[in-house]
Amino acid sequence: MPTPRAAVLTAVFLVMAVIGAPPGRAAGREDPLDALRRQAAQARSDLEAATARLQQRQKDLTASQAKLQDTLRQLAAAETDLNRIRGPLASLANASYQQQNAVGALSVFGGGTPEQALRSSADVDHLAADQRRVIDEAGQYERRRAQLASAAQDLQSRNAVEQTKVQQQVEQLKQKSADLTRRLTTMLNKLDVNDQRRLEMSCDKGLAAKARTFPNGLIPDKYLCPLPQKNRELRPDAALAFYKLNAAYKRRFGRNMCLTDSYRSLAEQQRIYAQRPAFAAVPGTSNHGKGQAVDVCGGVQNQGSPQFNWMEANSRRFGWFHPAWAYSNPFEPWHWEFGRSANGSTGTEP
Repeated sequence: MPTPRAAVLTAVFLVMAVIGAPPGRAAGREDPLDALRRQAAQARSDLEAATARLQQRQKDLTASQAKLQDTLRQLAAAETDLNRIRGPLASLANASYQQQNAVGALSVFGGGTPEQALRSSADVDHLAADQRRVIDEAGQYERRRAQLASAAQDLQSRNAVEQTKVQQQVEQLKQKSADLTRRLTTMLNKLDVNDQRRLEMSCDKGLAAKARTFPNGLIPDKYLCPLPQKNRELRPDAALAFYKLNAAYKRRFGRNMCLTDSYRSLAEQQRIYAQRPAFAAVPGTSNHGKGQAVDVCGGVQNQGSPQFNWMEANSRRFGWFHPAWAYSNPFEPWHWEFGRSANGSTGTEP
């Protein structure tokens, strides 16, 4: 059976392809994209709730299976005890069959002297007490064995039913995710949404806070958003701001911005630092590794060009700017960053 956790991740990530940040309220008629985004967010919420229930059910089933194993161990021990006492029980039954004469106080009326009769009676009473103890012990073992056998059978039956339910929930969760993805994607296609809006909808700004908690250059793919430029990514808040910057740039120059770099993994930082240490940050300190920096081409890399001048005049409106250090130490007109204060506070990363 597939693990619930694997099913959970599959379900949530499938729907994440078409969900974004919570929608805002539009004046007048609601934007169809906002309605779609809200439905996708609700779908994600429903899947996450179902995932939590599934994980709890799996946890309960695991505990029940452990209890079953313990019960079976106790049952095996009870069977061993019962087998151990079957020998004395067989001997007792055989003796009772072979010696059918009077026992206990009735032996006083048998042959021999009164003293011998009393002594024989005492011996017989002692043997009878031992016999009763053996019989009582055997009865306790048998009752214990029966109780444990009944408990084990009940646990096995309930666990089999629960296992089936868990399997059904996993399949239902996967099916629900697939159905939601198809439905939402169909709705999105009908709206004739351009690439810009598709990117905005697939980039969940709510993941930005979590993205900041990961070490520099080690942000998992889940917490990065793709850019219009192929194979380029940024942290969600930086990516959403870049979409707007890129759209404004495209309106001005008729094409998307040209990028040579964006998020940079730790391995990539190490490779670049080995090639040109004077023009790259020490690995693990790069703003590229935080997912909040881009290196731009297409004219912006030339200070004084129309593209560079436009970026200087407009980038801060979208949360981007050219850091002070990049004007001189070293000189990098192509490097732009997201999220720092507008006063151009310096950093350590080229």
